[in-house]
Amino acid sequence: PTDKGKPFQFTYGNQVDTSPRWSPDGSKIAFLSNRADPEKPPELYIIPFTGGEARKLTSLSGSIAHFEWTPDGRKIGIMFRKKDKEAEELEKDPQKKKLGPKSFHIKRVRFKANGAGLLPAERFHIWMVNAKSGKAKQITGLDKEEAMEFDEMGPFFSPDGSQFLFLSNRAEDPDLEPYAVEIYRMPVKGKEFSKVETFYGQKGNPSFSADGEWIAFMGREGEGKWYKQNRLWVVHAGGKGKPKCLTAGNDFNVSAWVIGDVVGHTEMSPPTWTPDSKRIYFQVAHHGKTMLMSANLQGNIEEIIDKKGVVGSFQFSPDHSMLSYLYSNLKNPGDIWIKDIQSGKTRQITSVNEKLLGSIDLGKIEEVWFDDADKSMKLHGWILKPPGFSAKKKYPSILEIHGGPRVPYGFVFMHEFYYLAAQGYVVYFSNPRGGQGYGEKHAKAIWNDWGGADYRDIMAWTDCLSRKPYIDNKKMGVTGGSYGGYMTNWIIGHTTRFAAAVTQRSVSNLVSMWGSSDGNWVFQYEFGEKPPFEDIENYWRQSPIKYIGNAQTPTLVIHSENDFRCDTEQGEQVFVALKKLGVPTEMVRYPGESHELSRSGRTDRRIDRLGHILRWFDIYLKGKKDTVEKKKKK
Repeated sequence: PTDKGKPFQFTYGNQVDTSPRWSPDGSKIAFLSNRADPEKPPELYIIPFTGGEARKLTSLSGSIAHFEWTPDGRKIGIMFRKKDKEAEELEKDPQKKKLGPKSFHIKRVRFKANGAGLLPAERFHIWMVNAKSGKAKQITGLDKEEAMEFDEMGPFFSPDGSQFLFLSNRAEDPDLEPYAVEIYRMPVKGKEFSKVETFYGQKGNPSFSADGEWIAFMGREGEGKWYKQNRLWVVHAGGKGKPKCLTAGNDFNVSAWVIGDVVGHTEMSPPTWTPDSKRIYFQVAHHGKTMLMSANLQGNIEEIIDKKGVVGSFQFSPDHSMLSYLYSNLKNPGDIWIKDIQSGKTRQITSVNEKLLGSIDLGKIEEVWFDDADKSMKLHGWILKPPGFSAKKKYPSILEIHGGPRVPYGFVFMHEFYYLAAQGYVVYFSNPRGGQGYGEKHAKAIWNDWGGADYRDIMAWTDCLSRKPYIDNKKMGVTGGSYGGYMTNWIIGHTTRFAAAVTQRSVSNLVSMWGSSDGNWVFQYEFGEKPPFEDIENYWRQSPIKYIGNAQTPTLVIHSENDFRCDTEQGEQVFVALKKLGVPTEMVRYPGESHELSRSGRTDRRIDRLGHILRWFDIYLKGKKDTVEKKKKK
């Protein structure tokens, strides 16, 4: 409650309940749940705000990815993908289900997705569900041929509920032309849809103004230029004139991207209009923070919330007098805050982890700005000191490197860092050139030059730490995941200054990754806009495995077996090469886990992963005996 009352729980049990959405009149909450069958995709449920039993609304065979109430509350629009016929038949026959599928017949290049596995032939389409009866009707994708070629993402309703927007890539081959995303509008009754004329390039989160005259959206022009800023745009809903960029001239990124290992703190909200249709509220990731800003139709920008933390998803009260938002910072995984629009006062209304955090010493964090390796700009870093820190002592240290490479570290809670610091390590992390949040020049610095400016900056950051009197320069470790794993692999092939390394869900060979990742052919924009078979030397030049022969650092390789972003073979190449070289190495693999293990993997596996990371660093940075070997001997 916003009146300082205690929060109360709506649902109970062992099921997973997610994605709550208020009905327009505030009397009900719709949500997704797997309570009917944990082995099947979640269905849509509705629960009264006054309490009582949740009512199952849908019984669909497939996956609901997004849903939204119509403004009158009578229907719920869903983004739904049916199960393939083969999968349906398998479900009906117990013997066939036990044996599993005979084969997978693949025709599209994007045939798998990290966290989802092999993709079905069916596509996502928009359906309307009656909020009382649960009767569902398909609205888009009615043409059988088009239905198997294109996805429709949405819906996003107009204020009067007469029409909705959706996003769709209707290029000749959407998989090979991922930036041909367009915004479409369609009557709720489901007749012909029309394209909203904008520009060629990535787009997302469209929303109607309160008067229905304008459409706001986020996006960037052109294809594959990830170093370019994501911007806020508006276009006339009636098709008059060209789209206008409201954030032009500002070197910041319209995004909520700040990397962390607590799920949900960086959720992106759509551009949100004021009731008079004169201003739009939106998130901006800048200098390790996620800020909330607003802009009018002339592009005049105001800062609404600018604190050293991350503003996650946000929403206004029906009368727009109050703003609620999720807020996280370096010392808090996240709570809900409210802001009075008229007075500007903010107030925290939940304290979910207050008791736990009050009993734990997290250590102190120091924010640092330092020169990049080429003295061209200032870079941002943080030093986490262990609980009970004494400047008179010498400490082993662990360098953490972020993934992406576009996603930066920032003022957000990182459980892994606190865990390692609690074991007596100084943990330091930074945003070397190549990431978002520090301007286009910063982000473009490693374009077609991975292992260049980024490596030099990471070494400059390490130099900065090594000059601290409390750092033991002979006991420095390094770790990172995804692109952070790439840099860890690169580091062990270029320097011996680290006493131990842990490379996680890593990239080692850009040549083989081009065809084994769930979308890495798209990354060719980053590497000269050519596939490796047209310029293999360029990919090989930037591949850590090329330099692995120089490695001497004891290295633990961690990889998930269902990682379709950075395939397991990437970690295997490092492990096998180090074994061949006689460098101390081990590999830990996690069955059933994807690229997201550290953030949303099964709890026991996440704990096990942290245990292995600590074990490895304890052996080579503290001289401890191997706990795994001890268990084997027993």
